Amino acid sequence: MSSGPKLLSLDAFAKTVEDARVKTASGGLITMICVLIVMLLIRNEYYDYTSVVIRPELVVNRDVNKQLDINLDITFPDIPCGVLTLDILDLTGDLHLDLFASGFDIFRVLPLGQEIKDDLPILSGINKIDEKCRGLTEEEIKENRPCGSCYGALDQANSQYCCNTCESVRLAYATKQWGFYDGSDIEQCEREGYVAKMKERISQNEGCRVKGLAKINRISGNLHFAPGTPFSARGRHSHDLSLWTKYPEKFTLNHKINHFSFGADPGSLLSIASPEEEDQVPSIHPLDGYTFTVDKKDHVALYYLSVVSTRVEFLENRKPAVDTNQFSVITHDRPIRGGRDDDHQNTLHAQGGVPGTFFHFDILPMKIINREEYAKTWSGFILGVVSSIAGVLTVGAVLDRSVWAAEQAIRGKKEL
Repeated sequence: MSSGPKLLSLDAFAKTVEDARVKTASGGLITMICVLIVMLLIRNEYYDYTSVVIRPELVVNRDVNKQLDINLDITFPDIPCGVLTLDILDLTGDLHLDLFASGFDIFRVLPLGQEIKDDLPILSGINKIDEKCRGLTEEEIKENRPCGSCYGALDQANSQYCCNTCESVRLAYATKQWGFYDGSDIEQCEREGYVAKMKERISQNEGCRVKGLAKINRISGNLHFAPGTPFSARGRHSHDLSLWTKYPEKFTLNHKINHFSFGADPGSLLSIASPEEEDQVPSIHPLDGYTFTVDKKDHVALYYLSVVSTRVEFLENRKPAVDTNQFSVITHDRPIRGGRDDDHQNTLHAQGGVPGTFFHFDILPMKIINREEYAKTWSGFILGVVSSIAGVLTVGAVLDRSVWAAEQAIRGKKEL
């Protein structure tokens, strides 16, 4: 009994008796407006509570020892297949020469746009000269087996080396860093039809499309297309430009990047995302559809890419997580001869280098984790609903009192 007065003094919800309440038409109108606003705010709170957003998190990448896939699809409309080679170099000193022989699909692009699978033999195994240009054994010498000429590129004393195929001659020339041109006057290449095919493709202005996948170490390096057989000696990398320079009016470095990505197929994220989620999926292929047109021969196209690993984790594990990579890119090009830029005379280009298309990639040591989450938690939804109701009712009460006071003041003046 004694605690009753104390509790009365703490009551923050003082009541009014029914006789002291005054109801007005303006108050009813304000009440209806408040109810509509409260319902709209609750609807918006529920929409936020049920909507899914992607929240990024940046962490240190611990998968540095795993190799990285490069997915590539590029078309050179002015360079026939057989002229270009594809190489990868990284900062460790590892060099992957002539990747065309490791699973890439190569298509001839005819002048009318048709594409035909290339049938020219691909130069591969430059470091396997002993296997490709194997000499004759004593038994084969006794049997008078033929030992094809290497045209001075290899020591053929006692049939130590033999060049019986066009590929073996090309390998022998590559070891000497000699210009091979199109193989003219080399008996093996003439016999196999290599020379006739190359001349026909060059004269018909064919192009070449390359599609495939390559694996690289997760360290910085470059991937490049350049003309001629690659040479690598004493830390210096170069190419045989003899065929490139033999036709001064042929070949340009124009190209179109149909697709370029690192890791998972860029379409895989969209394929597992719902229509509502497609706008939230990050773009990971900014070079797709990019066209490079300079109509110049002694030129180099440069792409500087910053690659960051990316993982997408879906809500409540309803779909498997996807590991892929995003990258940003800066493009640049310059003439091999150097000199001042045609468009910006204050820019002086360096002289030298190999004509081609170079993709310099920098592998960042960080990883982005994109997690799907609800925009609000259950407690956040309840708090939002309560806040919406309380806020609207408070504003409605203040407005009702103001209207009531104004009506009373107007009525008092009329009575006077």
